Amino acid sequence: MTALGAVFRPQLPPERLQAVVRLADDVGLEELWLWEDCFREGGISAAAAALAWSERVRVGVGLLPVPLRNVAITAMEAATLHRMFPGRAVLGVGHGVQDWMGQVGARAESPLTLLREHLDALRALLRGERLTVSGRYVRLDDVALDWPPAGPVPVFAGATGPRSLRLSGAAADGTVLTAATPPDGVRRARRLIEEGRVAAGREEDERHEVVVYLLTATGPDAADRLRAELVEEGLESVPDLGVAGDAGAVAKAVQRLVEAGADTVILQPTGDEPDPEGFVRFTAEEVRPLVP
Repeated sequence: MTALGAVFRPQLPPERLQAVVRLADDVGLEELWLWEDCFREGGISAAAAALAWSERVRVGVGLLPVPLRNVAITAMEAATLHRMFPGRAVLGVGHGVQDWMGQVGARAESPLTLLREHLDALRALLRGERLTVSGRYVRLDDVALDWPPAGPVPVFAGATGPRSLRLSGAAADGTVLTAATPPDGVRRARRLIEEGRVAAGREEDERHEVVVYLLTATGPDAADRLRAELVEEGLESVPDLGVAGDAGAVAKAVQRLVEAGADTVILQPTGDEPDPEGFVRFTAEEVRPLVP
């Protein structure tokens, strides 16, 4: 079965999160994803609160920008979440928006090298390994977690370009694709991810989950809101991107992404969504029954 979820966008103030999380739990939403966008809301703090306020919903963070985080801190926080809330936290890491990284003095000369080093070290630390690493960006001296997760923890990478997608296939357990990815883009991403997996000698039967955001608007002004956001993001000329309409139209758009290779589709409301709680209810109660 295709996993389906929704995004709590950081354009909303943090104090709105509790009501959205509790509703998500009540209506049976499978996944609620959060963003660590500069300079809005912290991903780990929001995820910890969301997990504590809920009993069953899976909480994703997509993405944690690696230039802002020492990998040991990322590993400590990830391990803590997984030990307190086993199986319900999903963490993704990525390059971060380079302009934002520049604003805080954290812009890396080689974002790809940094992401590779971070992924390798993070996955090893979460496996309980003790590391000494002297990389271009990641340096660890005899570091191991005192409280590693009790079981395997998948680490996701955000990726868009060919090199990042191949890297995700080689060094991550799953990939997060932005809402700027139409079905043809998902097919292309799958091919590049697989190229990276093969080059790295990853096991053929090892699962690599692909998560895709789908920009979604519903309600009487849905088409206008969707069009305005696509224009604002410079994506209005990309065919088959986003969906506006009722549950049936949204379910068909989800299915197109699944047929292209998505395992999980996360509905992303527009930044001006007037009813975030209603959007979560719409996802769980109206769209979910139509998605196999």
